[in-house]
Parts: sequence; C-alpha cells; structure tokens
Amino acid sequence: MTDYSSIDFSPLDAASADEVVTHSLVRDVTLASGRTLALITLHNGRDHKRPNTLGPRTLTELDGVLEQLRGRAAAGEIDAVAVTGKPYIFAAGADLSQIGALADAESAKLIAQRGHHVLGKLSDLGVPTFSFVNGLALGGGLEIALNSTYRTIDASAAAVALPEVFLGIIPGWGGAYLLPNLIGIENALEVVISNPLKQNRMLKPQQAFELGIFDAIFSPADFLEASLRWADGVLGGSVKVERKNVPGRIERATKWPVAIKVARGMLEQRIGTVPRSPYRALDLLEKAAKGTREEGFAREDEALSELITGDQFAASMYAFDLVQKRAKRPVGAPDKALARPVSKVGVIGAGLMASQFALLFLRRLQVPVVITDVSQERVDRGLGYIRDEIAKLEEKGRLDSDAAGRLRALITGTTDKADYADCDFVIEAVFEETSVKQDVFREIEQHIAPEAILATNTSSLSVEEIGSVLAHPERLVGFHFFNPVAVMPLVEVVRTPHTSEEALATAFVTAKNLRKNAIGSADAPGFIVNRLLAKVMGEAARAVDEGASVADVEKAFAPLGLPMGPFALIDLVGWKVAAHVQDTMVRHFPERFYASQNLHRVAELDEPLERDKKGRIVGWSKKAAKVVDAGSSPASADVILQRVQDELAREIRIMLDEGVVPEVEDIDLALILGAGWPFVDGGATPYLDRVGASERAAGGAFHDPLIRGIAG
Repeated sequence: MTDYSSIDFSPLDAASADEVVTHSLVRDVTLASGRTLALITLHNGRDHKRPNTLGPRTLTELDGVLEQLRGRAAAGEIDAVAVTGKPYIFAAGADLSQIGALADAESAKLIAQRGHHVLGKLSDLGVPTFSFVNGLALGGGLEIALNSTYRTIDASAAAVALPEVFLGIIPGWGGAYLLPNLIGIENALEVVISNPLKQNRMLKPQQAFELGIFDAIFSPADFLEASLRWADGVLGGSVKVERKNVPGRIERATKWPVAIKVARGMLEQRIGTVPRSPYRALDLLEKAAKGTREEGFAREDEALSELITGDQFAASMYAFDLVQKRAKRPVGAPDKALARPVSKVGVIGAGLMASQFALLFLRRLQVPVVITDVSQERVDRGLGYIRDEIAKLEEKGRLDSDAAGRLRALITGTTDKADYADCDFVIEAVFEETSVKQDVFREIEQHIAPEAILATNTSSLSVEEIGSVLAHPERLVGFHFFNPVAVMPLVEVVRTPHTSEEALATAFVTAKNLRKNAIGSADAPGFIVNRLLAKVMGEAARAVDEGASVADVEKAFAPLGLPMGPFALIDLVGWKVAAHVQDTMVRHFPERFYASQNLHRVAELDEPLERDKKGRIVGWSKKAAKVVDAGSSPASADVILQRVQDELAREIRIMLDEGVVPEVEDIDLALILGAGWPFVDGGATPYLDRVGASERAAGGAFHDPLIRGIAG
C-alpha cells in the first residue's frame, strides 16, 4: 500500500503561489459534559461569493493543523475534533484552477495522493472526528465529511454533491470508496454517476440525510449549537448513530454486481463509450465492494491522475470555465440599464410550446401573463395545460398552495388582441413560417405601446424579414428557446440590423431573469446551434442516401461523444421539423448543406425507426424501409465520421468570419447549453482541433495552443 507519509509534496506548494488559501482556524469548545472539542473552521478570508476550495497550500495547512491535534489528542487535551465552514459554505471541493494548471503527470499523481494523505487523517487522529456541514459541500468538501467519523448537515445548505464525473474526473479523495460502503451501491451510483450526468444535479440536505450520507440534520437557526450538543451525546453514548444503508454481506455479493451491470448498460445506451470518467468511476464503485480502504484509495490515486492528465479533462475545464464565467457575462450584451422593465408578458399562441413559455414567464418573473390563439377553444386548452402543470408542481412540493394560487391568478387567456395593450414584452410561438409570424406581429403591433418589445422564437427564419412588416422593426428581437423549455438553459438572442439597444438589453435581462443563459447571435440562417445541428443531421442523411444503414451511421458518429446519435436526435426533434430545418439551410446555402427527400418520406410515418428492447436504434421500421430510396455505395464509418468533423469545422470557421458570434468560445458555449454537447469535447472546437478537422477543413486550429491534457 502507498505510504503517503514518505512522499515529498513540496513541489505542489511551490507551483501554487497564486492559490487563494482556505485556512484552518482552530478553537477549543467546551461541551456541556465538560469534554473538549477542537473545532476547525475552514475560511479563505473572502465572502460567500468566493467559496472555500482545497488547493495544495490549503491541504498543507490543514495537514499541519491535524498533526497538532493528533498530538493534543494523544496527550489527553482534547476528546474530539470537528470541521465546519465559513457562513453558507463548507467547502466547494478542489481548487480547479490549481488542478488545471498542473504541469506534468507526476504532479497529477501527487495531488491525488495529497488529498488522501490529508483527508484520510480525519479517520485516524486517535479521537472521534465530526464534520458539521453548514453549507455548500461539493467534491473534496463532501469527501472531508466522508473521511470523518460522524457527519451533521444544516437543513438550509445550498447543495451537496460529488460532481467530478461531470468535469471529466472521479471522486478521488475517498469518495468512490467510502460512499458506496456508507450508503450502498445503488445510492452511490446515483450520487457519483447519475446525478453528474443529469446536468450536474445536486442533492438537497434532506435528500443527502435520507440517503444516509449524514447522521443528523439540524435547523439553520442553531445549527452549530445543535451539532455540538449532538456530538457531545455521541461521545457520551446517549446518542446512538444508526446507519441503515450500510451494505451487508448479501448486498455486496448479490445486489452489488447486478447494479454495476445495469448501470454499465445504461451508460452505454445513454452516453456511448467515449466519455472516460463515468466508466472509471463505475470501475471504482465496482471494486469498492471488496478490499481495504487503503486499496480503494490507491485505485483512486491511479484513476484520478490518469484522468487529470487526459484531453477530456482539459476540454472539460475549458467548458466549465465557459459555463461558469462566460455564460454569466454575455458578450455583446448592451448595458443592462437600457433594459425596459417587464411588468406584463404576452404570449402569442396557446399550443404546447407557447404554454411552456407562459408557465416559465409566470414562475420566474411572477408577473401577469396573457396567452391568445385563433379560437377560445385553443386558448382554454392552453390555460388548462398551464394550470395542470402548476397543480403538478404543487403536488410535488415545489410550490406551496399560496404560490400556486398566485400563479393561477396571474395567467389569463383571450382572443381579443386589445388585451395585450399593457404588455411590455410579447413573444410569439406560432407556426414556423415567415408569413404567419408577420401576420401575428402586424396585428399585435396595432394594440401594444410604442416602447413594448416584440420577440420571435423562430429557430431558423430571418428575424429581419419577419420584422419587415412592422412600423417599428427596431423593437423586434429573436428570442430562441430550446426544447424542453423548462430544462434547456440556453436562449439565443438574435439581433437584426434594426434592433435597438433597448430591445436587445431587455432580451438579455429577461433571459437572465428567466434563469436562462443568453448568447447573442447575428440574424443568420439557423443562428448558432441549429445551423451546426443541421450539419450533423445533413451528413447523417447523406450517408443513408448513399446506402449506409441507420445503425451503422449511428455507430459512425459515436466518437463525436454527442448525447445521442443523429437519427435519435431527428426522432426527438421530429422528422418534419428536421426536414424543414434542412430545407431552410439548403435554400440559403445550397453548396454547403444537404437535404434528403428521404427525411420527408419517413416524416409521414408514425414510427420510422425500429428499436431493440433497450431502446437502441437497429434500423428503419418495415414501413420506412419501403419508402426510403437509398443508394448501393455506402461510405465507411471512418469516411462518414471525417466528413461530419470536417463539415463542422468548416462551418464554424465561416460563422466566425461572418460575425454570427464574436468568438469561437460562444459557439462552444451554445452547443453545450443548447444541444447538450459534452464537456469532454469542450463543446466542439477543442475536439475538432485534436482530431485534425480544423487543419483539414478550416484553415488551422481554433485554439493556440491546443486544448489538450498533460499526456496529450
């Protein structure tokens, strides 16, 4: 086993001179029983906007403090040790800026071992240890708690999670071994793998307590005092700690391997086999059923150091930076002081998409929302959907009865456009045809105030052309949501040559108030995301038209690492919608985009694709096979893959040259937020650089130096 005490960790400290150190501040607390507890408070000297993080120098300071406390424990001066955090924050995990800056593979191995060396001491101080998790606890922060003997949590803590798989690595400071042995394999699979892959879902304190991660949960009103009383009871024996989810011998022998097998199959179906971190995490969880803690930690050392040095982690750090920083400060957004206040919203349409808009505006803005359609029957159907969704949220406990009642009171429906007279922001969600959108805007403009903002949710049509019939085209802006509206975080804000700064600012501020990330786009066909998805779908259709099977095309695209294959994507968005988007792009750029008549043919069928019992696409359905007109010269998988890589690289370069977005980072951010492109690709361009597509088709790499791992 690794002897961590014999390792020289000083090179890590020397390379971390710019680290914001989270200090370990110690004070003795005399408990009611007279026992002495040494309380460590983690605090980086900043407010809650800069969370505590764990870098090399932080770990060195904590190590020194723990060694001092070990000596005091041996001398009988203290009876227990506890760790808590500064207000609202326990610890947000490893300092990613320091880990991302590691210079070589040896340093990557050292940071993995350093975490185990220091945090592991919490289980070996000679006295019981406690973690009083008073706020946000992510990654290494939660692993501090897992390495402690006992754990309490504040019921108001912002979130608890092991998000490492989301970032292309694994819980490497004890989490992958300790957690399944604390809460069982099925619960651990949810926390370590499933949640990170669900847009980095976090646990609420009550959920974490019910899973068995924490031994007690207390109100924020007196969290520290309650935790100290509880710890005193544990030390004295009056409080018995029961851990019902700790796996027994039968679970380890039977349920454990079955759960791993099921999880592996679900991963392969859902994300393919390109992302490395979920499978490394799965391997670690599988092996955690047996062996010692030391063996588990050694496996984590190897896995973490291997992943840290890889291309996927480098791309993930690039993507993480985009989502955490660039997304919060949209490039090209006017001064927010120019934004007009939005005190009432109008939605044109009452279909499913329009109703989803109305519900989102209701919940986030808490202002009156009015919907309309061509008949009262359609309006009533839309209102019914919205009220049903509010009722579902109330049943799930996500809205209390008062909040639900307020939302119901704020939503109205009408067929009289005069009811839109006092709307500040009006968005359409009608049929995707220019003339239809022009008609509804032409009519609504007669009723609204001169300063009211108009927004179109078109996915690919010219916003300028839609607004050409308006008396005030400067008030019109593109405001393109992605489906499902409540879930997808992106809104493309599209400016035309006429769009005013006030309209643009209002769109950006409104998107932020809806808790969406806005990215600015020029008024170009397909804008950002759909333009590039049209490349993906077009190349897939081309391959089928040449004679490749649907299943073979899905497999050929797999190395892209997309959340689903091209035909699974088409099946999700709808065959008619996909065919329309392809036709639109070909109409604008006939020399660059591909449209297939086969898409139109199968769009008339109910179920064009045949799937196996696990939901995987195996080919065309019998009806579809009869109408598809395919050639007899299928391209190889390598050719199909290289074509889509090159076409994406070429189109991205053109979009940058045309000024669709200011910088390549905006394209990657849009693909991540709007189409679920993986962090491990960095969106698209780091991957396209690595595979040579940028050099082959786009005149050179998008990034200099390339975004590559230490081992790359």
